[in-house]
Amino acid sequence: MTSNNHRAQAMVLAAGLGKRMRPITDTMPKPLVPVAGKPMLDHVLDKLAAAGFDQAVVNCHYLGQMIADHVAARAAPMVVTSPEVDLLETGGGVKKALPLLDREAILIANADVFWTEGREALFDRLISAFDPDHMDALLAIYPVADGYGYDGAGDFFWQVDGRLKRRGDAASAPYFFTGVQVLSPRLFENTPDGAFSLNVVYDKALAEGRCYGLVHDGGHFHIGTPEALSDSEPVIARALEIERDKQAAAGGK
Repeated sequence: MTSNNHRAQAMVLAAGLGKRMRPITDTMPKPLVPVAGKPMLDHVLDKLAAAGFDQAVVNCHYLGQMIADHVAARAAPMVVTSPEVDLLETGGGVKKALPLLDREAILIANADVFWTEGREALFDRLISAFDPDHMDALLAIYPVADGYGYDGAGDFFWQVDGRLKRRGDAASAPYFFTGVQVLSPRLFENTPDGAFSLNVVYDKALAEGRCYGLVHDGGHFHIGTPEALSDSEPVIARALEIERDKQAAAGGK
């Protein structure tokens, strides 16, 4: 990742409609919904700051002015917004923002995900593990059996060499995608104009054997509904307490 101060090295996807979180999201975009005392978006941006990112792009669409106003005064990282008049989905949103982003590799995270760190911060692990000679995509994945609140069938098989394979026709797969990743901008060459899913670029990387996975070793919380938010708050509070205790112990060594 370059330290070029004129282009952001990271992007946070914050343009979704948050339909499953209604009625909370009737008046508030999901990235601004508080979890553990602060908006989900701020948890992600704070983690970017801790990882040394000085700039980040945040896209916005639904109640987008609220997001733009919220991040306007932020300095760590400094935030550039990428407004979308029409919702561009994940892939289209990143493609629109490419002129603002690093030319070599982009760390991308969903604004509405929450995780606690493992032995090393997830962003740091992804940055260290991304190898542009062999990878165009490095996705943070998590075991289906351990994801709090996750009730899906999984997304990927993690192969012995670190490459990913889609679940396909299998009834289930052992890992799901966390919404955190590093992508090469070259994946967006010859992609559609307008709205499209990041699955388009994942399929390209998978077909070329250049899509890898990194298993997150901390906690991951799926917060998709108001009920899930309420249920997860005490569990998250305890997980954050454990995380702080570990950080304090490590700092005292």
